[in-house]
Amino acid sequence: MIGDRWGVTDEETGLRFGCDAVVPRPVLEAWRGVTVAAPADRVWTWVAQVRAAPYSYDWVDNRGHRSPRRLLGLDPPVVGEPFSRSGGRPLGRILAVDPGHELTARILGGVMSYRVRSTPDGSTRLLLKVVLERGRLLAPFVCVGDLVMARRQLLTLKALAEA
Repeated sequence: MIGDRWGVTDEETGLRFGCDAVVPRPVLEAWRGVTVAAPADRVWTWVAQVRAAPYSYDWVDNRGHRSPRRLLGLDPPVVGEPFSRSGGRPLGRILAVDPGHELTARILGGVMSYRVRSTPDGSTRLLLKVVLERGRLLAPFVCVGDLVMARRQLLTLKALAEA
């Protein structure tokens, strides 16, 4: 599908993510990834903060409010907690958490898993997999739109973790 991969290797697209257990037969699978020059625990703290703000294009996803550029000191994420906010309103729910490694959430009809992986050179791979359970006709449009927004989100999280 157009736009289903950005910044990921074939090996990474072959990994099993938490969203795969939630949606075993998706109409859309999309993978995104970025290398972050920061330790995995620092990257994880920013991933865990995505439940407070979208970190993509704030003028679209956050009603013009800027996503925080400092850590908020949030408690660790827990299953059932609201996930991602737009203008203060929750958009989804956390479905699974593997602390320090993976966060899976349902948001606006999709399920996404963020994965943090240390690399041998000391950097971190930040991966995102998005799946849709239904909407086969809309899937190509969702995929391209998600590519634009998720790319921006991952690059923002990268910049914040590296700062």
